[in-house]
Amino acid sequence: MRIQSANSLSSPAFALLDQEAHALLTRLEKVKPFALHETMVPAAALPPAVLSAIDRYLIGGRRKVRRMAQDFLSWLHSPARQSVTVESAYRRFTTLRLRFNATLSQLDIFADALTQRSEQETGVWLAGLDVVAADALSLTGDFYPMPGVICYLDRGHGAAIRRARTRLPGGGDNPVAIIRVPRERMVGSGIASSLIHEVGHQAAALLDLVESIRPVLRELQRNGGEEQTAWAYWDRCISEILADFWSVARVGITSTLGLIGVVTLPRYFVFRLNLDDPHPVPWIRVRLSIAIGRALFPHPQWDSLERTWLSYYPPDELDEQKRRTLVLLEKTMPALVNLLANHQPRTLRGLSLKEALQVDQRQPTQLSGLFQAWRVSPRQMHRASPSLVFAVIGQARIEARISPEEESQILSRMLTHWALRDTLNYRTNCAKPMPRRSTSPSLSF
Repeated sequence: MRIQSANSLSSPAFALLDQEAHALLTRLEKVKPFALHETMVPAAALPPAVLSAIDRYLIGGRRKVRRMAQDFLSWLHSPARQSVTVESAYRRFTTLRLRFNATLSQLDIFADALTQRSEQETGVWLAGLDVVAADALSLTGDFYPMPGVICYLDRGHGAAIRRARTRLPGGGDNPVAIIRVPRERMVGSGIASSLIHEVGHQAAALLDLVESIRPVLRELQRNGGEEQTAWAYWDRCISEILADFWSVARVGITSTLGLIGVVTLPRYFVFRLNLDDPHPVPWIRVRLSIAIGRALFPHPQWDSLERTWLSYYPPDELDEQKRRTLVLLEKTMPALVNLLANHQPRTLRGLSLKEALQVDQRQPTQLSGLFQAWRVSPRQMHRASPSLVFAVIGQARIEARISPEEESQILSRMLTHWALRDTLNYRTNCAKPMPRRSTSPSLSF
């Protein structure tokens, strides 16, 4: 409803501001909650609690803009406006427009993630990836409240996350975690590497891992002697390193194989030391992923994979400074991995990272045994946790016991199964409180 007619404003400049403010309100009224206009099959839909959290957040933002616009119009037609210049009035309107655009930007962030849910097959796969991400984020022990996680596809080699409870453009805390997954990695076990790496960023934030481990790294820098440069480098990259650690701990060699797929680049980029990039140089990053796997899951496969990686990118013909830096990073790598595995942040209440992630339950021989059992009885796979399924399939892939074609077929079926199962479970249990899980998420889900 218009507050007053623009004809009551004597100046054309003020009359134009009145029209623009009303036009802004008109466009705002056309923005509807996702629950009213997103079409998707039930199995592809977000859990109602997650969709409600998003809609509540966006509705709150629209209400704020509406109040600002109405207050602006009231002021525009009030006696108080008579004492200000057109420039001052326009400056005030500019602030309103910036807030309006920020609100629409927030809408677009979630719209990108939700619109794909209407795509045939893709929407259901995304819902299945939501389940995988939630499983990879869960820990036995209730160390943190679990945020909602939603996934969507986009072009590019790497994934990215907009973490829950971080500031959105224009202000306000993100109500859920949004993970952008590279479309080119659908569907294969490599998708787990990118997805769970981003989940690791969310977990690290919930557990304050970066803040808790950084003082140790800073102390090593002070006492490192010639290794000071290496520890300073690890300190700069620690956020990405922790995410890689989480990924390897959850899906084993599947994570490293997926990482190799991401960083398979021309030689110049694989050895490029960019001090502004929080990611370790790709050649070292793969070596570090292998070192983490070797420490958490001892097995000859890691040595074999490392030899393969070095055959792809032999460290020859590097300049002396770069070679010296890489040697220092290699030299300090075992100590860094040991520090990560045995780190005991306050948030884990006495447990180390490797204990909290229950890596003893995902050793390579165990994963191989599960794959053999699932060959005999496929139903057992459907009862396993999603991240465990990816770990088993990746292990079978490195052992050449499964083809890429079969891998894709199995994981496509499992993503559909997880999406459908969660939909049916919600409808079954929507009138009852969810029971607390007593079993380890590493074994069942």
